Amino acid sequence: MSNPKLALIPSGYKAPRLYSILPSDGSGDFTLNRDTVGTRVRKDGLIETLSADVPRLDWQNSDCPSLILETDRTNLTTYNQDLTNADWIKSNSPTVTANQIVSPSGEYNADEIVFGTGVSLITNNATVANSQSYALSIYLKGDEGGEQVQIDFKNSSSQGVSGTLFTLTNQWKRYSVVLTSNQTSLGLQLRTPSLTETKTIYAWGAQLELGGYVSSCIKTEATSVTRLKDSIITSSTSLFNSKESTFFVEMASFSNTQANNNGIELSGNSGQDRITIQFDTANNQIRCDVRVATSSQALITTQSFDVTNFNKIAITYKFNEVKFYVNGQLIGTDTSVNLFAPGALTQVRSTIADISSTPFFLQAKIKDLRVYNEALTESDSIKLTTI
Repeated sequence: MSNPKLALIPSGYKAPRLYSILPSDGSGDFTLNRDTVGTRVRKDGLIETLSADVPRLDWQNSDCPSLILETDRTNLTTYNQDLTNADWIKSNSPTVTANQIVSPSGEYNADEIVFGTGVSLITNNATVANSQSYALSIYLKGDEGGEQVQIDFKNSSSQGVSGTLFTLTNQWKRYSVVLTSNQTSLGLQLRTPSLTETKTIYAWGAQLELGGYVSSCIKTEATSVTRLKDSIITSSTSLFNSKESTFFVEMASFSNTQANNNGIELSGNSGQDRITIQFDTANNQIRCDVRVATSSQALITTQSFDVTNFNKIAITYKFNEVKFYVNGQLIGTDTSVNLFAPGALTQVRSTIADISSTPFFLQAKIKDLRVYNEALTESDSIKLTTI
């Protein structure tokens, strides 16, 4: 197998640059754009806040980092790291004391909650949209482990409209619930089962956000806070072969059902010429989409894989042949394919520009990305994508 023309294994960066392994002269480096701060999990497991345009190499549940690319998300929970604030309504006398132990950020800023006997509640409400999916999350740990706390969505007409009872450990863990709202007022509520004695837990980093999955931590104080989307794009326009190529990526989606089609593409500036590896709105669907001058040349899909796992995906392209591979399997072939115009493919980007005015941004974690300036053989493509 020949060497790739472009290879990105997320490792080196300096805002707003994400360095590629190949080419070594920097012409294949990526530019990352994110107009706000964002958080990531470091190698030591602590949550770190990074400045705008700094690539977020995340080590969560892995021995090697992946680049996280998220869409816009707003944390609607105010004072999410200060549960002593009056925005958190206390019922049946829970006692909240600020800054008692070290939080998942490594700072001494996690709050202690002592729940009284009976059923104790602590609630933070927010204005939401009706009939939309919301994700609720918070970091919790027990005083000794084994303490039970229910995480609820709280609306204006009832307590705990949806929730889950969790048994805490004595280590920090992020607990979450996802629900479709049925009113315009929704909030995060912590409550205990009926107790005959007091129980102590610790809490940090509460989050209520519009969307069907939990995103990275967003700090708030008196108002909600929005973390804007991440996107990447190569800075060179002369690396790629428009006559034939192989486009490979190892990545994992944040959700098995996306609100919009999103993916990553080898394309021209306008997006009318493109080779796209795409997550579709359909459950667990991965798609190969090749278009020449906006005309669809190949559209091949699979639903045989869990898109929230890291999958190795490749598309090989040449005249009258597109092949689509996932995890060592040839998914499909199209043998009626036109050529791109010379020099048509100029960049790799995490945006599907399409021919519309509204681009879609990739929502995923990337471990490996490569472009070969040839259509790899079937045996080499299977080898490349085998897990």
